[in-house]
Amino acid sequence: MKPTPHAPMDTDDLIAALSARLEPTSPRAPWAWLAIFVGAGVTVAFGSMWLRLGLRPDLAAAVATPMFWTKFLYTVALGGLGLWLAERLCRPGANPGRPARMLQSVVFGFLILAAFRYFSTAAPAKHAALMGHSASLCPWVILTMSIPILIGAIVGMRRMAPTQPTLAGFAGGLAAGGLAAFVYAFSCNESGMPFVAVWYTLPVLGAGLIGAAAGRLLLRW
Repeated sequence: MKPTPHAPMDTDDLIAALSARLEPTSPRAPWAWLAIFVGAGVTVAFGSMWLRLGLRPDLAAAVATPMFWTKFLYTVALGGLGLWLAERLCRPGANPGRPARMLQSVVFGFLILAAFRYFSTAAPAKHAALMGHSASLCPWVILTMSIPILIGAIVGMRRMAPTQPTLAGFAGGLAAGGLAAFVYAFSCNESGMPFVAVWYTLPVLGAGLIGAAAGRLLLRW
């Protein structure tokens, strides 16, 4: 006796069958995964800094200076707002306007304060205020440290649904650069605001550009 063939399933029945066992997902889940992978990248960057460069020897004294905390707040703001912007760009229908505006305000506000500090510095000290003693090294260290964080960001964003992969990658790169600068600040003893404004901000933008290229290739649906 031949088995009775099953009737073909129409589209509505197929959709109903596929969705019957679906369970609701917390809206925080994608953000949690992004934070976990980025946190893993930060851990790798911090370990690399610790092993290769070590902590700045005057760290205990530096924590009592305003510029120490200014540098940390600036880099944390770049990293945190960049991550928030990346998360918004990876949620279809979410509005990225607020984190984008806040990120722009932080960068331009810091650059304006740094320019004021530079132009109010006595002429003989201007070069030292801008170049410090590690201008040729600092940006490359930050950019290198941003790579494991950017990898974590890309892996996390691939679990989401970026509708603008290039912009999402750029935001992820900014986050990676800002967090790498934060990590590097534990080792770097430069304290001039003009120095930080130029030689910390540039590698953050560089990481953003690398992230944009990576996003264009790796964040497509």
